[in-house]
Amino acid sequence: MAEHALVQLARRTIERYIREHEVLAEPAELTPEMRERAGAFVSLHRGGQLRGCIGTIEPTRPNAAQEIIRNAISAAVHDPRFAPLRADELDSLEISVDLLGAAEPIESLDQLDPKRYGVIVSFGNRRGLLLPDLEGVDTPQYQVQIALQKAGIRPSERYQLKRFEVHRFI
Repeated sequence: MAEHALVQLARRTIERYIREHEVLAEPAELTPEMRERAGAFVSLHRGGQLRGCIGTIEPTRPNAAQEIIRNAISAAVHDPRFAPLRADELDSLEISVDLLGAAEPIESLDQLDPKRYGVIVSFGNRRGLLLPDLEGVDTPQYQVQIALQKAGIRPSERYQLKRFEVHRFI
């Protein structure tokens, strides 16, 4: 199956950065998705295992193409959970790109479906996000538990919940 244009952009960005230490320029021709303003996550896997995942909850750049370029580099070399990618890993890299829809406040876990919605938890200036439809995350309770851990928020704190949908490209 051919990769979507957004995934191709992320792949070209990572390959250029790892091999040539250069940041890929924004494409001259932007697809409709690339012209959108949206938060974007770039997820990297090798052999079915997470190898990097960095993104933005809200747009920080003029368009999704620039958002993806920035986040692809960050996922490849700045995810604190992993060593920077090496050139010998590039050929076996699996990449997905998620464009985030607007987040909406929710009142309870009953309004979450971990297959459909991602979740954002926040308390004070701490915020954690978990994308939807992740392997092994089958309940809203588990989804929120992971997001709380990522944010360093204790379950006993009065955190706020938001949900969002994504368009995932592979």
